[in-house]
Amino acid sequence: MQLSNQPIIWQIQRVHSFVRRVLAQECRPSFARKKIERMYSSSVHVSEPFLQKNSNITEKIFEYPPPFGFHNLQHKLQEVLDLIPISSSENTGRRDCRRCVVIGNGGILQGLELGSLLNQFNVILRLNSGPVRDFSRDVGNRTTIRMSYPEGSPKIWEDVDPQLQFVAVIYKAVDFNWLHAMLSGTTISLWDKLFFWQKVPGSIPVDPSKFRILNPAIIREAALDLLHYPKPKARLWGWDQNVPTLGVSAVNLATYLCDEVSLAGFGYNLRQKTSLHYYDNLPVTVMLKQAMHNVDHETVFLQRLVAAGGILDLTGGVHCSFCST
Repeated sequence: MQLSNQPIIWQIQRVHSFVRRVLAQECRPSFARKKIERMYSSSVHVSEPFLQKNSNITEKIFEYPPPFGFHNLQHKLQEVLDLIPISSSENTGRRDCRRCVVIGNGGILQGLELGSLLNQFNVILRLNSGPVRDFSRDVGNRTTIRMSYPEGSPKIWEDVDPQLQFVAVIYKAVDFNWLHAMLSGTTISLWDKLFFWQKVPGSIPVDPSKFRILNPAIIREAALDLLHYPKPKARLWGWDQNVPTLGVSAVNLATYLCDEVSLAGFGYNLRQKTSLHYYDNLPVTVMLKQAMHNVDHETVFLQRLVAAGGILDLTGGVHCSFCST
């Protein structure tokens, strides 16, 4: 069962009560990751979710093109890695149990007034340009990680947390050129701009030490091991590959960064005339035009994971465990 996209008082109360229970319970160390690996025993563990200059980079990372790897992009990868100071704050031994919430941009968040509760999670991961300034009542205003690719990145920057990390996702070779410009403070060339499908930001106001490059193994694991998509195949022009949405890739990343993982703002109900995002009036049927992604297949995957208790769906758009029958 899914929660309606038109919340009424009893729905808001039920959602709030569920989220409060989640926050009040004792955190379970490594729970989400262990659950994934039990459910998908063939999945290959990713030792480093982010890449740095001192990362153990093997030839496997260059087997496929973006977003599954960096085929023939060794030089571009090294150029951007050289611009990011090595972080010593990650994986530094024992730490407290952490809860992640991956906040999607779904219209189901409208009117749920979850902002103050979402702010209480240890790690708050937002996708692309999902805004916070005028929507904090529903989506909160804290951001620990902003995960995006060039075209999806915020044109107007609203995140204010000085510890925020910007996780860059590489989908194509020219994305490296954009990332290099963001890190070096230079201008994107007019030639490079031709290869983006929409306008990209001219700057990301985050210190280079807070930039992260997503290890493409995170996306490869999501696609091949969790969603069971076929392996990418080389064609005469380009590659034939099924690409997961950024949301599913972010969920997989979260299982490596946190002990428990929750979702908010996920789920599409094409039968309802509701908005696609919490911040605009686009109809949800726009998702039918997304030829690159298999949303139905991903929904089944997330439903299975939530139903098994591996992750929690706070807003009930994927699988509502707290709704009445």
